[in-house]
Amino acid sequence: MAPTRDAVINLRADGRRRALIDRAATLVGKSRTEFVLEAASEKAQQVLLDRTTFALDAATLARLAEILGAPLHTRAVKRLLARRAPWERRSR
Repeated sequence: MAPTRDAVINLRADGRRRALIDRAATLVGKSRTEFVLEAASEKAQQVLLDRTTFALDAATLARLAEILGAPLHTRAVKRLLARRAPWERRSR
């Protein structure tokens, strides 16, 4: 079940931008609203993921580097790493 759309986002755009968005939305078979929300959501995810950081002490960082540098031995891990990340997948 799709989530209900109960929040309003108002945008003002010049005619050229609106026409550009409308042409692209039509090409992919989406409404202007669906197209803009999808594009904005993808960009928001990208920005947030690019700014996610965490801090480690030297010993923990060394252990993490050791783990990440170790060869992969299980098929399950290799399959997992071969898959596209959820934020790289396009919703259809």
